[in-house]
Amino acid sequence: MSRTTKSKLPLLAAPLLGLALLVGSQAAVAKGCIKGAVVGGVAGHVAGHHAVAGAAVGCVVGHHLAKKKQRQQERQQQRPQSQTPEQPAPGQSHA
Repeated sequence: MSRTTKSKLPLLAAPLLGLALLVGSQAAVAKGCIKGAVVGGVAGHVAGHHAVAGAAVGCVVGHHLAKKKQRQQERQQQRPQSQTPEQPAPGQSHA
């Protein structure tokens, strides 16, 4: 290895290790992040070679939208079933 490669190795290893630990520990929490990062990365690249910034923002937005969708689904499941009026069976009349 050359001298410059040896001196850059610790500089690259620390952020990569940190990123690996962050991704590994946040896998369950990062719902929507991957899809958002892909879309944001492509949009950022097209908008002027800002793919990394676009991916970061896309991750945040994708995660927010996934959480919003999950909360909405949970609210729909928590609604009591008794709110909808029951329909009489065919052939039965209301008393």
